[in-house]
Amino acid sequence: MSKLVLLSSPAARKPMQLSVPVLSSSCALSSTGLKHKIWSHAYGLQARKKWRHSVVSVLVDTKPVVKDGVLSYNGNDALTGMPDNVVVTPWSNSSFFLGAASSQSSSRHVFKLGLIQDVRLLCLFRFKIWWVIPRVGKSASDIPVETQMLLLESSSQEDGEEPNYIVFLPVLDGDLRSSLQGNSDNELEVCVETGDPAIVASECLKAVFVNYGSNPFHLMKESMKILEEHLGTFTVREKKQLPGMLDWFGWCTWDAFYHAVSPPGIRDGLKSLCEGGTPPRFLLIDDGWQSTSNEYQTEGEPFVEGTQFGGRLVSIEENNKFRKPGNEAAGKPASGLKDFVAEIKKSYGLKYVYVWHALLGYWGGLNPAVPGTEKYNPKLTIPVQSPGNLANKRDGSMDSMESYGVGVIDPSKIVEFYDDLHSYLVSQNVDGVKVDVQNILETVATGLGGRVALTRQFQQALEQSIAKNFQDNSIICCMGQSTDSMYHSKRSAITRVSDDYYPKNPTTQTLHIAAVAYNSIFFGEVVVPDWDMFYSKHDAAEFHAVARAVGGCGVYVSDKPGQHDFTVLKKLVLPDGAVLRAKYPGRPTRDCLFSDPVTDGQSLLKIWNLNKHTGVIGVFNCQGAGSWPCLDRINTAEGETSSYELSGQVSPSDIEYLEEEVSGNSWTGKDYAVFSFNSGSLSELSKQDTFAITLKTLECNVFTISPIKTYNQSVKFAPIGLINMYNSGGAVEVVESEGSAGRSSRIKIKGKGASGCFGAYSNPKPKLCLLNSTEENFEFSTEDHFLKVTIPSDANSWEITLCY
Repeated sequence: MSKLVLLSSPAARKPMQLSVPVLSSSCALSSTGLKHKIWSHAYGLQARKKWRHSVVSVLVDTKPVVKDGVLSYNGNDALTGMPDNVVVTPWSNSSFFLGAASSQSSSRHVFKLGLIQDVRLLCLFRFKIWWVIPRVGKSASDIPVETQMLLLESSSQEDGEEPNYIVFLPVLDGDLRSSLQGNSDNELEVCVETGDPAIVASECLKAVFVNYGSNPFHLMKESMKILEEHLGTFTVREKKQLPGMLDWFGWCTWDAFYHAVSPPGIRDGLKSLCEGGTPPRFLLIDDGWQSTSNEYQTEGEPFVEGTQFGGRLVSIEENNKFRKPGNEAAGKPASGLKDFVAEIKKSYGLKYVYVWHALLGYWGGLNPAVPGTEKYNPKLTIPVQSPGNLANKRDGSMDSMESYGVGVIDPSKIVEFYDDLHSYLVSQNVDGVKVDVQNILETVATGLGGRVALTRQFQQALEQSIAKNFQDNSIICCMGQSTDSMYHSKRSAITRVSDDYYPKNPTTQTLHIAAVAYNSIFFGEVVVPDWDMFYSKHDAAEFHAVARAVGGCGVYVSDKPGQHDFTVLKKLVLPDGAVLRAKYPGRPTRDCLFSDPVTDGQSLLKIWNLNKHTGVIGVFNCQGAGSWPCLDRINTAEGETSSYELSGQVSPSDIEYLEEEVSGNSWTGKDYAVFSFNSGSLSELSKQDTFAITLKTLECNVFTISPIKTYNQSVKFAPIGLINMYNSGGAVEVVESEGSAGRSSRIKIKGKGASGCFGAYSNPKPKLCLLNSTEENFEFSTEDHFLKVTIPSDANSWEITLCY
């Protein structure tokens, strides 16, 4: 067979001989199964598109080659035994699309792409229709059905060389949605489907995007930028407007009350959190405020689990729990949601109040038989899941909706529905929404254009309404961890990326943390990952709190009123209700990518992030407290936990982009100050140095790592931040120096957060310390050069000046 060599520059462009056919269109779709012409050479491809470049230096000179059915990068095989019907479409210098063709037309195809064996790999796959978890392995047989991201570690040919990485991203191609899976013969397969039996295809040329690079995080970032430009249907996270609630502490009503949420309970919860010194500035009124009906529940009868998902929306207005009738004789007017929201904002200093609703209004959609919803032409529909979803774990809510049906809004009325709902909420002083149950669309797409087109239509309508009615891109998306939704996320900036927080299940606490961290590798390029709520008074409270501190996410709890641990909360929340949010989505360190921190019995989980002037890394022992769903290897029985004490190594080099974005020109090029939150100790390490850490199951620690910079050729300094906070460095906003060599020097640090202690590495000891222009005492240790300055309770923002 001949070979395909992807060219590295336009100047080198020559006619290419292909070992696989190149087809004439991206995707041939037809309701009658018409086939499209296959081109046997590359001239048609070159005529149809310009050669594109990757803008990333780490991806140059990595030409992929297909020869004798083998796809390789730099001599390392990525796929072997590629079938003849596989299609390769070159894209950038290091990337291309894989697709395939069939002689038959169908609404669902499974194509073999080639063999993967004896390589470390990481998958992110949907284990339920709503949710994604990671899986590591060594061959294609370890790749589950419904895999949405596949990352391979490409072995180096020479000993001592750093590994490279190959990412496979199944995407949307026309009306087809793709996912990956492996079979027992270690063959990688791609499943392409429309979600509507009437919409069929014979070929899908751009089913999987493949790219290669030396830094896995940079590789993901640049791959998603390429797909953003190519698909034109989504926007990467860094370009989106972030809602203001992300930087303020929040409280969600769900695990506090579940469906029994009411105004008195909300007042009690807000009051107890404020009185404890951690005032929430963001409130999410979860499920339980809407006007619904449920024919499967009878008042006075015992509750039957699952029937709650048969409820349907009967009105866009609030239910009677949030209404008070007027008393004309007493001169008291009727009141509703608007009055309640205004009251709690004034009484408790809330900045943002969001409410929950499902994508179709409620779990069971809209009630088709009531005046309040008939204008939206809802139709009772029985959801149908794809074979891929059914191959993994069934979901109880989905099973119920399959039994009870869903009142699906007429797509031609969806713009009107969202605008009516959201404009009403705005009139009630509501600031934003959490929109749940989003993946339901793929199950009701028959006769409505297929799953991709239906998702696009609803997402566009939803985001249009948010932009029109709310001021702050005020939406949290949930239960939408599918590529249908993610590749249509143009404006939405926050998405839940884990299964629910289950406070009563001890076996899910560690899984929750690990799942979000790994899922953020992919989802974090498109959205700010939402880690869900947690209880502050719980056996795993600090475990969850530290994860949020390093997660770069919003921070909100769901405590029952009066049930709080303020010792934990005050390490997350400043006295004014602000939180110290890290810069990026928290993700596993590079040495954790292909390890299983939950069930392999030996690996700790390390999550890295950055602040403006520091790096931060959280270390967690997730072993022994639960096992991944859909995994044959089970370490613990249901509801049981066992204890592992594990040791590992941590290094400043674990934090990506620390040199590029934080260290700067004043850095010595060698040393970092490392602060351990648990011990309160400060140490000095070089970039490649490591230190040991030992943790028991459900134990964690967080380290602030700050580059030691030289100022005025004489002062070595590294800010740590507020050392009483988990993410200490998040408090430091500005570091400036004044003076020159041989003369007096000054270092100014501007930051935020009252009632704390600022810490820094300083060599030598300052002669004088000023806090907000007033001389202030400070502590200093000559042994470790640890400087400490107390921040008073009235200083929400502060400026420290150190004089040398």
